[in-house]
Amino acid sequence: MKIYNSINSFQASSKTIVTLGTFDGVHIGHQKIIEKLIENAKKSYFESTVLTFFPHPRMVLQDQAEIKLLNTIDERTALLEKTGLQNLIIHPFDRIFSRLTAEEFVKNILVERLNVGKIVIGYDHRFGRNRTANIDDLIEFGAKYNFEVEQISAQEIQEASVSSTKIRTALEVGNISLANQYLGYSYFLTGVVKKGKQLGRTIGFPTANLKIEENYKLIPKEGVYIVESNLDGKKVYGMMNIGTNPTFDERLLSIEIHFLDFNADLYNQKIQISLLKYLRPEQKFESVALLKTQLDIDKNLTLQYVAKL
Repeated sequence: MKIYNSINSFQASSKTIVTLGTFDGVHIGHQKIIEKLIENAKKSYFESTVLTFFPHPRMVLQDQAEIKLLNTIDERTALLEKTGLQNLIIHPFDRIFSRLTAEEFVKNILVERLNVGKIVIGYDHRFGRNRTANIDDLIEFGAKYNFEVEQISAQEIQEASVSSTKIRTALEVGNISLANQYLGYSYFLTGVVKKGKQLGRTIGFPTANLKIEENYKLIPKEGVYIVESNLDGKKVYGMMNIGTNPTFDERLLSIEIHFLDFNADLYNQKIQISLLKYLRPEQKFESVALLKTQLDIDKNLTLQYVAKL
């Protein structure tokens, strides 16, 4: 897959078949659209191309918008690369770009820059200044500027019954199984392991302290999760706590993972943690001994879960 960091850097060597959107999560609904895009590209010999945007439009257009995204831009790129897509254009979204009328966007961007031959788009997609144009307008522009429009029907989208908003809601309440079902993969966090206070070591549960640089990344509900990661080429399972360590009277949110059967030094390494199951909410224990007892229970539950995989 070729990656372009703006529309201006893209040079079409042939006609393109395009879909566009933010694709946050690259969930099963998005995957359906991209599968159709790639299938069409093979039949027509057009280059399969996704046009996406960063920052998210709501971050730019809504003052102090605190939208949390399912993917960082690097995570979104990696997920799209797995689909077999030929071209990914990540265009910087700003207020100037947002003021393009629907026809300016079609003529200047899709036709003149991307050399579009066909567009594959969801039935409810809206575009142009203030999102005033819809699929019917796009079909009219297609007739005017000589490109095809293929609409993903409401029925096809509703069969997936999924949206990025639904996934965010599921993660915020700890329903990781539903979120993963909608995503078509296990929700994951990517960050760098940094040295923490090493409190876990004192009770026999050393942890990797994960720091996520991107403040727009959605962190799921606080609590304990069963997780997996690929470390040194090996699949490793563990327990992850998202919270403030109330038993130790901590205040700042931390993400800490205790890996099973893994002892190598991970400091300053970037790792990816996939969330498999929500075990329980974080809680404050009356003593460190009671916390350790609960961690032993969590570990046994994790081992039982992993044994069934």
